[in-house]
Amino acid sequence: MSTSNSNPIPPGHNIGFVSTRFAGTDGVSLESAKWAKVLLADNHQSFWYAGKLDRNPHRSMLAPHAHFRHPDIQYIDSRVFGKSRRGPTTTDIIQSISRHLRTSLYEFVRNFEISVLCVENALCIPMNVPLGLALTNFIAETGIPTIAHHHDFYWERDRFAINAIGDYLRMAFPPTLPTVQHVTINSFAQEALSHRRGVASVLVPNVLDFDNPPPKPTEYVKSFRKDIGLEEDDIMFLQPTRIVPRKGIEHSIQLLAEMHNPKCKLVISHESGDEGEEYANALMELAAKRGVDMRIASDRISEMRGTEDGKKMYTLADAYSQADFITYPSSHEGFGNALIEAFYYKKPVLVNRYSIFITDIEPKNFHVITMNGYLTSDVVEKVQRVISDDEYRNQLVEKNYELGRRFFGYSVIKRKLRTLVTEATGWESP
Repeated sequence: MSTSNSNPIPPGHNIGFVSTRFAGTDGVSLESAKWAKVLLADNHQSFWYAGKLDRNPHRSMLAPHAHFRHPDIQYIDSRVFGKSRRGPTTTDIIQSISRHLRTSLYEFVRNFEISVLCVENALCIPMNVPLGLALTNFIAETGIPTIAHHHDFYWERDRFAINAIGDYLRMAFPPTLPTVQHVTINSFAQEALSHRRGVASVLVPNVLDFDNPPPKPTEYVKSFRKDIGLEEDDIMFLQPTRIVPRKGIEHSIQLLAEMHNPKCKLVISHESGDEGEEYANALMELAAKRGVDMRIASDRISEMRGTEDGKKMYTLADAYSQADFITYPSSHEGFGNALIEAFYYKKPVLVNRYSIFITDIEPKNFHVITMNGYLTSDVVEKVQRVISDDEYRNQLVEKNYELGRRFFGYSVIKRKLRTLVTEATGWESP
């Protein structure tokens, strides 16, 4: 008789990860790498198909038209979003690229002997319409078992609200096919998918490897503060996000202004990206007006350590290790990776109570300082205490780390991925 601790490992399979991009530090790239690591522990081999790749080239297939930044895909986007009707030429282009991608998917599955597809975000958000159609047709034609990992849905984004591809969205974003298992990353998405498509999904949160704590800062890392212009005794408040309005960085500026401590410095890890500079300019004006020392460290933070243009580069993990406090006052998030990272790097954190935090994270009883859309004197006092009371701060972050291990560690996805692969392959334990 087997016991609860003797869960056997299923036979190994070749898992084919498919997306528009597996490269860099975006959520899809990071989470898919974690899944692959966990799957490897169960003897499964991972292979990669995308329009941009930084994975093992011997286990990858590059399909340029799969990338959402390919000129042909951007041309399609310009013709179908923000419009209510598409022309026949646009339809022909979509169908032509879709057929090309479907052919390459057949080649990918054949060359690497793929048993299960794991589609990362390409069947829920129409960043690449032809890829979504190609995948849907390929799955329908082959019946290949598919795990569709949904990070964002099109109905969550304003830019997709007006479109000329309602037929394609209903068909492929996501498809309702018998061999597709759907995975969502938060309970709101799970409920919305059930309501809109009438299909169930497995809830699998984003995770970090809490079983392996972050290493202690090396001499290399300890120069980060100096290189961004901070003094040794400065109190570094890290905003580990891009500069976009939904991140609520104006609240972080207000917090530091209310601290009335010139040693408190606000460091933002990333730049604006492709969403314009208006918000960044407004933040700089606000910081200057409130007397807050705010600096953007994006020119010092990269995907890897090294040297760029004569400057020593650090990773985001390095920035976390040198921070004293994390600010995360976002108005909404798909999940909240930066919050889980704060727990992992054992840093106190201020969080705005966005919806997914309220439903999926707050009930786990993490010890964080919360605000409800605006900063109060009570919030400022709590931050002051965390900053000034070492013993109290250490108690909070150690408790959060243990809760993170329990609810957002690799063990969570290990159990769920084993079940998903078992369902996909029909494997049954003896």
